[in-house]
Amino acid sequence: MQARKVRCERKTKETGISVDLNLDGTGASRVRTGIPFLDHMLTLLAKHAGMDLRLTAKGDLEVDDHHTVEDTGLVLGQALDEALGDRRGIARYGWALVPMDDALSEVAVDLGGRPYLVLQTTIRPRVVRGFDLQLVEEFLRAFCTKGRMNLHVIQRYGRDAHHVYESIFKALACALKMSCARDARLRGVPSSKGQL
Repeated sequence: MQARKVRCERKTKETGISVDLNLDGTGASRVRTGIPFLDHMLTLLAKHAGMDLRLTAKGDLEVDDHHTVEDTGLVLGQALDEALGDRRGIARYGWALVPMDDALSEVAVDLGGRPYLVLQTTIRPRVVRGFDLQLVEEFLRAFCTKGRMNLHVIQRYGRDAHHVYESIFKALACALKMSCARDARLRGVPSSKGQL
């Protein structure tokens, strides 16, 4: 079985991002973006998806967090896409319903190659320890675009903003773990068209 490990980098005048990703890891991570809330969410993502992740981001945080958050999503999505290769033998679909105290979130993933994001949250955008939660949408859009996935995220309910977004990232992790899983019974790419 071929190892699904990759290293991806992106350097611009605004950011420098480096990602090492192993899809078949143990959930070990070392994430340093300069944005503690994002670090926390990506650590949760790696842990619950069973992926090993080393991610370093240096961005123009003196301007704001936007460039760093979006570019982190782009590079992590690219790493996922490259690690999946031609996507032969993967389950393709994954879904999860994950509670976090008062919050419950649902995520469905299709790794069929066509990027699309649906994000439905009932909590108003807020700030958690200086992090603008509206940027989560920018991260997810960049991640699903470069990861070539159809991603649906629905926050069913929740009052505490931290709990809501933690349940979203944990549900995303579980859905990715399911959709990236190899199935020895599957031959070729998971599509009736014969290609993704």
